[in-house]
Amino acid sequence: MLVILGLFTSFLSILYLTAPSIRKFFAGGVCTTSVQIPGKVVVITGANTGIGKETARELARRGARVYIACRDVLKGESAASEIRADTKNSQVLVRKLDLSDTKSIRAFAEGFLAEEKKLHILINNAGVMLYPYSKTADGFETHLGVNHLGHFLLTYLLLGRLKESAPSRVVNLSSVAHLGGKIRFHDLQGDKRYCSGFAYCHSKLANVLFTRELAKRLQGTGVTAYVVHPGIVMSEIVRHSVVMCLLWRLFSPFFKSTRQGAQTSLHCALAEGLEPLSGKYFSDCKRTWVSPRARDKKTAERLWNVSCELLGIQWE
Repeated sequence: MLVILGLFTSFLSILYLTAPSIRKFFAGGVCTTSVQIPGKVVVITGANTGIGKETARELARRGARVYIACRDVLKGESAASEIRADTKNSQVLVRKLDLSDTKSIRAFAEGFLAEEKKLHILINNAGVMLYPYSKTADGFETHLGVNHLGHFLLTYLLLGRLKESAPSRVVNLSSVAHLGGKIRFHDLQGDKRYCSGFAYCHSKLANVLFTRELAKRLQGTGVTAYVVHPGIVMSEIVRHSVVMCLLWRLFSPFFKSTRQGAQTSLHCALAEGLEPLSGKYFSDCKRTWVSPRARDKKTAERLWNVSCELLGIQWE
């Protein structure tokens, strides 16, 4: 037993000593465009931490007016202050947005539309993972409600401004976990059977299907949409699972940093000539393969209609 423990300790020591080289190997793609976006207006959900924060930092560095839309306003103000100091861009603003409450989403949209006449980039970045079974303020299963329905409603409410500001873009964050997802229309809220891991996978599949259908419906408007797998990133998203937190820490040398994880979001927000690929799925700053379920047109259309019904909106 002592020998095994010793070997394991040695393995961990080597792993962490070589962490910089390992992380560089797993870093993935890099957003290479040098485009600057002074005067452009950007909304990023969940940008008070993690990938969203690094995305906000880079877009602010390139001159954008950036709105950090998040539930924890104090944490958002701390992030905004740091970004303003780092980028010398004073136009980094924080607004309250709780994606688990449609009243909060509507209040955010109403306030933003009254404040801004333009919106060039919407990045639906926020999300929850491995959340214990619970319901949002509106009675939706939390993964579905926050990761899919919350962003679905937000995009709907801001779409008019995006169209007025065209060319404009919507970037939705999904995950390779969509491969394990399935849209279970007979039990969409997980009332009959629930597993937090699969609930996350289902919501990430919904993100891909939403993007596909959104792009189809936006053809000819000047608004394009893209869906992103950021990679396996050292972020706070696993905070609801003690086991996953331990695993994340143990295998951290193999994971991307939050800055590296932001690269594909930045690529889809900024890269020139990307319009023909609207609706496509990106990883490591390039278009990549999605599961057969993520390419199912009928499921995408049905999910769109069901989402509208659940939210009480009409979106043709």
